[in-house]
Amino acid sequence: MKHEEQIWREALSRLQEVEQLWANQPERLAKSASCRLWMEQQVTVPRLAGLARLLVPEMNQQQLWCVLVPVERSVARLRITDVEILSADLPAGMPQGRTMPVKVVVDSIRSAFNAGGVMRTAECFGVEEVILCGYSPRPDQAASVRAALGADQLVAWRHVENIRDCLRELKHSGICCYALETVAGAAYVGDFEWEFPCALILGNERFGLDPDVVALCDKAVRIQLYGTKNSLNVVSALSVAAYQIRQSWELSQSSEFLQ
Repeated sequence: MKHEEQIWREALSRLQEVEQLWANQPERLAKSASCRLWMEQQVTVPRLAGLARLLVPEMNQQQLWCVLVPVERSVARLRITDVEILSADLPAGMPQGRTMPVKVVVDSIRSAFNAGGVMRTAECFGVEEVILCGYSPRPDQAASVRAALGADQLVAWRHVENIRDCLRELKHSGICCYALETVAGAAYVGDFEWEFPCALILGNERFGLDPDVVALCDKAVRIQLYGTKNSLNVVSALSVAAYQIRQSWELSQSSEFLQ
């Protein structure tokens, strides 16, 4: 077991070197070829050989991640600082707030901690369903379970392999799809007139959403920021947007009641 762990760690180190050399094509290609050969030789860890075949010269950076991410997860020993803190959850039997007709769709997020955080945030704001696409970690994986703090048992979730298929399904069902992305022309979440039912679409921590995915959505929205950086951690961004959506939905429910 110790020997296998060392192999996984060595594989991660080699793949990270490929990632760090990405801008230097000659060195990256040489390092990638060397990494592939080494991984293929690790006969005691057959899964590495399967991943090695993806290290082709013409791969793009996202394809590299399809190799790197599974290796990261095999090595990772997730440390979550707040899992031991006693929560102030509602006592058993107490009524919860109403679920709003909102889904959260995340595409190929890398971190199990972020995946659990998405589940936890979605439950806190009354999202009806989380849809995980691509290689996003599933809530039934150990690391995600720890980060979700039980929220994975309280909010519905499912996995759809291709986010494009997911968006077509949602739109066919009459659900408005809003991409949370820093693109030109995107409305600020605090000023946006949300239509319900709707789905909020979030992308990978580093690459965001692919342009064609944004184009499939009905509208793009963004969070107004005031610092040098133009983006937030995916869970932080979801928290801000989900709060705004919840406020908008509550206001719409109050308006309907008064009518």
